Amino acid sequence: MFQSNIGLLTDVNFLFGLRVLFYASFALVPAVLIYILFDIWLEYKRGVWIQTQKHILLEIKVPREIYKSPKAVEFLMNGLFKKGDKEANWWEIYVLGQTRPVSSLEIVSIDGQVHFFVRVVFWLKEIVEAQIYSQYPGTEIYEVPDYTLPVLYDREKIGLVGTEFLLTKPDVFPIKTYVDYGMDKDPKEEFKIDPLTPFIEHIASFGRGHQFWLQIIIRAHKGTKKDATGKEYDPEWKHDAEKQIEDILKKAKGEKGEDGKYTASRFSTQAEQDTITALDRSISKNGFDTGMRIIYIAPKDIFTTSNISGAVGSIMHFSSQNLNGFKASNWTGGKYTFPWQDRKKKKTTLEKKEMLDAYKRREYFFKPYKRKHFVLNTEELATLFHFPGQVSTTPTFTRIESKKAEAPANLPI
Repeated sequence: MFQSNIGLLTDVNFLFGLRVLFYASFALVPAVLIYILFDIWLEYKRGVWIQTQKHILLEIKVPREIYKSPKAVEFLMNGLFKKGDKEANWWEIYVLGQTRPVSSLEIVSIDGQVHFFVRVVFWLKEIVEAQIYSQYPGTEIYEVPDYTLPVLYDREKIGLVGTEFLLTKPDVFPIKTYVDYGMDKDPKEEFKIDPLTPFIEHIASFGRGHQFWLQIIIRAHKGTKKDATGKEYDPEWKHDAEKQIEDILKKAKGEKGEDGKYTASRFSTQAEQDTITALDRSISKNGFDTGMRIIYIAPKDIFTTSNISGAVGSIMHFSSQNLNGFKASNWTGGKYTFPWQDRKKKKTTLEKKEMLDAYKRREYFFKPYKRKHFVLNTEELATLFHFPGQVSTTPTFTRIESKKAEAPANLPI
């Protein structure tokens, strides 16, 4: 045995391999170090760039009489996409750390009062105002202080729970949207089925001292190739959808026989036809990288976990067995099943503080709060974030109670 090892060490090929590895390490080790240092440098420059960008929080108050479908909000999403899908050149990206602008769509309940917020880079303010005013005349938009800043987590006094969301299927499958509920046909209010209404009604039922925050963080999904018109698109996203459609059609046709004909051919089921229609419609619209999280906060003496579970249940109205849906992920403290895994609750406390800090920073795509995100198109985002009409009867939804109009021109002075 000893002699065989000696023979191996004196083998010419083995020694030659060691020499190659030795000399290659002079190039390999510096290359690895350069890669690591460059990654650290890039994260640092991105952090500096993000900190230098002035963000503003806009509260949107809509009139009580809203009869438009969520399709009107798609104009806002398309406006954000067109201004955010162009990245800078390689120098600005990899040296200066510039990134695509990140926006946040937020539905918040504070003491039972429901608010709609949009947080954007300051130079996108005019885009937001123009798109919303054009679709919702009479709407009021205010630049307001950040409602999250006064909130601090104290384990002894405050109850806090939060979670983030993932999709149940690949993001090429769309969630159940307002089109699937027939809202694109602008039905009368008494016949309208709005999937967002149960969620609004639930968080509006929270009393004084309770706060519930929903945050949808978005940035334009970057295409990797250009079509004939010069527009960028994601070939994988489109290819995956086409493959899914092909698989559904192949399943209906059956296996191909030796004579070239398909055996056991049948008509596609209604569910299969709906899936094909939804997939085809989904990839025809602009996509956004999306991250989604919720937080529920209340003093410990009134903190109720059923509030957060009810909100998560309301979000499931956007799910479909044939298409896609949401599932809660990364619950604060949810990974500790047994008491000895977190005896003094230090890990859970740290997770809750980090969840709160990530929400305040509106971070999802970069370190230190880089999370797994997914792609939603403008139709899906408009389904999750739109202004319900009179179908939502909750009295604590902040609206403008009366329309504003100019005084008559012939009014005597």
